[in-house]
Amino acid sequence: MPEPSLSIAIEARNLTKRVADATGELAILNGVDFTVHAGGTLAIVGASGSGKSTLLGLLAGLDTPSEGTVLLGGIDLFALDEDGRAAVRKSRLGFVFQSFQLLGHLTALENVMLPLELRGDDGAREKAQAMLARVGLSSRLRHYPKYLSGGEQQRVALARAFVSEPSLLFADEPTGSLDAATGDAVIRLMFELNQERGSTLALVTHDPAIAALCKRTITIASGRVVSP
Repeated sequence: MPEPSLSIAIEARNLTKRVADATGELAILNGVDFTVHAGGTLAIVGASGSGKSTLLGLLAGLDTPSEGTVLLGGIDLFALDEDGRAAVRKSRLGFVFQSFQLLGHLTALENVMLPLELRGDDGAREKAQAMLARVGLSSRLRHYPKYLSGGEQQRVALARAFVSEPSLLFADEPTGSLDAATGDAVIRLMFELNQERGSTLALVTHDPAIAALCKRTITIASGRVVSP
């Protein structure tokens, strides 16, 4: 795999996504271009249905564009096959979702260990325990998700995202399922962890207060970037 660029973490080039609908073809994204420097923080905002989550999925290589491409650390995601994109995700990316996406049959500790085990890292249990301690959940290691509050589940998700030390973190409405006070605490923790580890953060949010915490904000409207 090529060595990543040290200056540009994310580069979207003419990123376009079209899907077929009853009227023919619908452009969800159309000619999106932007860059994010390594260590930067980017908020993607816009009205519901504007294409924010579609954009995030394309940036992570979870979906394929109709036109254009994405470079992550200089690596052209869509010059790779799906196995190659999966290898990039496994080695370099972390994810936090609105619905937590924890595996219900695994304990908090096992959920955080999972990405390390899939990658074949040594000391997965010790690293996961340390990460859960960092997010304040040392006493909840053996609890299953259904026995954790929403805020606790999202902290497990943060621990899972950061335990593999990703260079880039994607977050899709990370406080969307939480009350205001819990969401504020989770966001503060996410930004603290991101700063500690020097990763690049790109998040989708509808909350102006969260967007204001990022160094850069882009607004998506009708599938296009309408603010730099």
